[in-house]
Amino acid sequence: MKNLNFPSYNFRLKNSENITYIFDEIRKKFVVLQPEEWVRQHCLKYLTKDKNYPISLINVEKQLKIKTLIRRCDIVIYNPNGTVFCIVECKAPSIAINQKTFDQIAKYNRTLKANYLMVTNGLSHYYCNMDQGPKGYNFIESIPSYTPNINPL
Repeated sequence: MKNLNFPSYNFRLKNSENITYIFDEIRKKFVVLQPEEWVRQHCLKYLTKDKNYPISLINVEKQLKIKTLIRRCDIVIYNPNGTVFCIVECKAPSIAINQKTFDQIAKYNRTLKANYLMVTNGLSHYYCNMDQGPKGYNFIESIPSYTPNINPL
C-alpha cells in the first residue's frame, strides 16, 4: 500500500486466499485491506495514538439515515455524554478531496451535528470546526487532542 501523510504505525495484517486483511481495533475484526481502508486505519491510529481519543468514544462505519437513504459515516468520535464531537470522511489516496467530498460530510453533519469535521485521503487532511454563523464552518490546523476533564467535550 501507498505511504500516507500520517506518522508511521504498526498494523496487524493477515493473508487468506490471496486477500490481505488489516485488523480494525475499533470493530475488533479483520477487514479487507482496500486503499480507503488503509487511510481509515491510519486515521484511527492517528486519533487514538496521537490525539488520545479513547477507543470507547469512536465508531467506525456508523450507519445513519438521511431522508430515505441509508449512509455510512467512516469515523464518528463521540463526546463522553453521547453527542457527536467529530465526523471523519476517508477517501482512497487516488481520490482528490473536492467540494463533492465536503458536501458529503456536510449532509452527514446535518443529521449528526458534530462540532468538528475531518476529511482525508491519507495525503491531504482538512479540518473544520462548525460555526453557527453564516459561513457554517472554519478551516483549522487540526482537531483538538482529547484531554479528559480539560476539553469541553
